[in-house]
Amino acid sequence: MLKLQDLLVRNVNMKKLTRAEQKALRPAQILDAAFEEFIEQGYTAARVEDIAARVGVTKGTVYVYFPTKEILFSAMARHIAVPFEDVLADARELTGSYAERLRSLILLFYNRVTEDRRTRELLRFAISEGMRFPHLIDNHYAELVVPILVTGQALIDDGIRQGEFRDGPAAVARVILAPALALIVETLIHDGRLDLETPRYIEAHLDLVLHGLAAASS
Repeated sequence: MLKLQDLLVRNVNMKKLTRAEQKALRPAQILDAAFEEFIEQGYTAARVEDIAARVGVTKGTVYVYFPTKEILFSAMARHIAVPFEDVLADARELTGSYAERLRSLILLFYNRVTEDRRTRELLRFAISEGMRFPHLIDNHYAELVVPILVTGQALIDDGIRQGEFRDGPAAVARVILAPALALIVETLIHDGRLDLETPRYIEAHLDLVLHGLAAASS
């Protein structure tokens, strides 16, 4: 929960904005507050009135923008998903050989997703709440993760058609990106207590993928 001093500072800053500017910022402020509340309390225990208090508005104001708690959660997940969207946007601009593009895509995933604190916490939430609210988690897996897998698979398939990659069991985007998700899980488990040797881990991942997919030299 925000301290009284933090709320006072926020209110002073908000007063510097016009009414229209404050209104335009309100949905994003509510979603940021909802993220913190859902992560700290879990979906069931999170209360809309506490989310409103974080922003300094009434519960009714939250419902103006997000009529139900489930709608609020869904909007929050999309709001937090910027790293996923960035990966997709940048993936469309990749150039070079298919191996170079795949290497860049994997590094994008590490840089934009695994290093983002809010993405890690969203994954923690999915692990802890997924059994109780499978439809919420499944919907956002389809919206956020599947497009990246589709993009990666298309890149691999094109590389196979061009003879740069070999076809086989390793040519599956979900398997190729899985070590990145495994690193996020390890980070969540150890919470910074252990040195996970992340740079070495990433290089090992890239080495395994690119050598595993490389077509045999003629």
